[in-house]
Amino acid sequence: MEYFLQQLINGLTLGAIYGLIAIGYTMVYGIIGMINFAHGEVFMIGAFIAIIAFTLVWMTGISSIPLAILLVLLVTMIFTAAYGWAVERIAYRPLRGSVRLAPLISAIGMSIFLQNYVQLLQGARIKPLPPLISGGIVLTEGNGFAVQLNYTQMIIIVVTVVLMTVFTLLITKTALGRAQRACEQDRGMAALLGIDVDRTISLTFVMGAALAAVAGLMFALYYGVVDFFIGFSAGLKAFTAAVLGGIGSLPGAMLGGILIGLIEAFWSGYFSVEYKDVAAFSILVLVLIFRPTGLLGRPEVEKV
Repeated sequence: MEYFLQQLINGLTLGAIYGLIAIGYTMVYGIIGMINFAHGEVFMIGAFIAIIAFTLVWMTGISSIPLAILLVLLVTMIFTAAYGWAVERIAYRPLRGSVRLAPLISAIGMSIFLQNYVQLLQGARIKPLPPLISGGIVLTEGNGFAVQLNYTQMIIIVVTVVLMTVFTLLITKTALGRAQRACEQDRGMAALLGIDVDRTISLTFVMGAALAAVAGLMFALYYGVVDFFIGFSAGLKAFTAAVLGGIGSLPGAMLGGILIGLIEAFWSGYFSVEYKDVAAFSILVLVLIFRPTGLLGRPEVEKV
């Protein structure tokens, strides 16, 4: 039982990171109906910016860990959001209105470009981040095994819950959220009603990239290493989570992320860590076969 609880905590932590990335996929799909395959690389850039920001913060002599993390979080969100805006402006906006295949190919090209861009700038070696947060609490103990919840896991789960609450309020209560929902329904009609569709789409990319930045920072704090390839694997898992939860649904993205994290953690704990990716992607195949709209997704209505 103790081992099960430990894997549950590990799965929830990993799922929270996947969920934050998956929200970026689902927001972009919801508003313009395309899969932003470069979003995983935006997450990877966020992780690199976090490590660079930590180095700069330490160079300024700031020794307070909470203050350093807060500053790095703000810097990472701002710069990664700028990358998200640039990706939309360069790779997708010029192709708006073209056939659906064109932005898809552009997304794949942008993904490869960003991978190579980071590899050229930062090198192919992994970048370590020394452990900043140590310690935790022991929840229960039995059979010689202690169930631990460390402080990094607490921060990841709390930050994810807070961000989900803020973004839910943003989407449901603000003018920007209403504009996003209008563009999701019908961009042409939204434009006729005076909504700046281009600005709304750009802000959606910026918001998705900011969440990916938070996920990148949490990933760096949790695992302590990043490399230019983490965006590919984490991006695929997050995309799987978005599809599993129902792409286009914010609660679905978070639910899918948590489920994928739990599947990985329990599969690694009880079966084989080498095949945890097989388990995650098998879930994607099963969902696409038996429930293509995902767990919380809505079937598309053909407009006539």
